[in-house]
Amino acid sequence: MRIAQVAPLIESVPPRFYGGTERVVSYLTEELVRAGHQVTLFASGDSRTAATLRPMVPEALRLSAQGSDPLIPHLVMLEQLFKCVGDFDIVHFHIDFLHFPLSRRERHAHVTTLHGRLDLPDLAVLYREFREMPVISISETQRRPLPWLNWRATVYNGLPEHLYRFNARAEGYLAFLGRLSPEKRPDRAIEIARRAGLPLKIAAKVDRADQDYFETRVRPLLGRGGVEFLGEIGEQDKDAFLGNAAALLFPIDWPEPFGLVMVEAMACGTPVIAFREGAVPEVVTDGVTGFIVDSVDAAVQAVERIPSLDRRECRDHFERRFSARRMAERYLDVYRNILDECGAGFVSPRRAG
Repeated sequence: MRIAQVAPLIESVPPRFYGGTERVVSYLTEELVRAGHQVTLFASGDSRTAATLRPMVPEALRLSAQGSDPLIPHLVMLEQLFKCVGDFDIVHFHIDFLHFPLSRRERHAHVTTLHGRLDLPDLAVLYREFREMPVISISETQRRPLPWLNWRATVYNGLPEHLYRFNARAEGYLAFLGRLSPEKRPDRAIEIARRAGLPLKIAAKVDRADQDYFETRVRPLLGRGGVEFLGEIGEQDKDAFLGNAAALLFPIDWPEPFGLVMVEAMACGTPVIAFREGAVPEVVTDGVTGFIVDSVDAAVQAVERIPSLDRRECRDHFERRFSARRMAERYLDVYRNILDECGAGFVSPRRAG
């Protein structure tokens, strides 16, 4: 199958540091190549892939000093893609809705994975206009604000099985990994760790939009009482950071569409203590791979119950449900279904030739 993967240009594929969507695109692309498919990746020029790379900008926009409007390179990318769209059996978009007006007017098989939150008011207006677009959710919970969309499947994000090593023995600290933003609630993580009497290691980036929150709400809490701020870490450092932790704290305060960091922790054998928001109940099995809580008090009590969990079961749960191979198989099912539905009524320019 000839497949185009269209990635955001904000981060490289895979990203050098933090970046959820681009990492998932990378894992999916490499699995599809391993399965023998002809994959073309539209992404930034500093991306690394076994697929055919079509570089749209020299380097990822977040780390680039050139250009200030991210919309411009994405529109250029779409123009270049649609010039050769007939070369592909199917196009898989990961750039939200940017391509919808073009896809509506072009006869090509396509699908879009929506990676972000869908509960923002303005989105309903846009998606109602383009409600025929075939889309994929990354959790059942993510769909709830827009249940009437043309949902084709829910495909959970996955990680390569070899990416993280199972660690049967943990050190005595808690971990927080992600963005230092209000919805991720690092302040909650700090309170939970202090009340539980365990050190907390924070590995996180601070986006420009979250700088004020970091300076006023988080920075005053760092550097004392067993809280260690490591800054943003790369992929090569996550294995030890997560694998040595007694548990990952995921005290979110927003409708998280998925939460890949929870899967990363489980891949290391590390259980997750997470607040009951968004997709958390779909990812964490309460009492098996961690604990789902509704308050800081309950989270503190959950820390005390960590020894009752089997770290091997956390790893096994990851392998059964959240591997990149399983993710790729589910996406291939979607691709085949869409192509079958196109049938005789759809002939791409490539096939017509």
